[in-house]
Amino acid sequence: MATVNGVQFTPDGIVTIGSYVESHGYRRNLIAVELNGEILPKAQYDSTIIADSDKIEIVSFVGGG
Repeated sequence: MATVNGVQFTPDGIVTIGSYVESHGYRRNLIAVELNGEILPKAQYDSTIIADSDKIEIVSFVGGG
């Protein structure tokens, strides 16, 4: 079971970071993904498979003033 933003997540089959963020409505150009304490380059989202023990934090950038 992985953890995404503090919530437990059990992947249904093979789930990549890219498919997870898309299925949850995140816009790739407005997020950063930390995987097990390291920032994951956007180029690796589609090739990185979520493993049971992964800890993932997804941070959205917001504008304002």
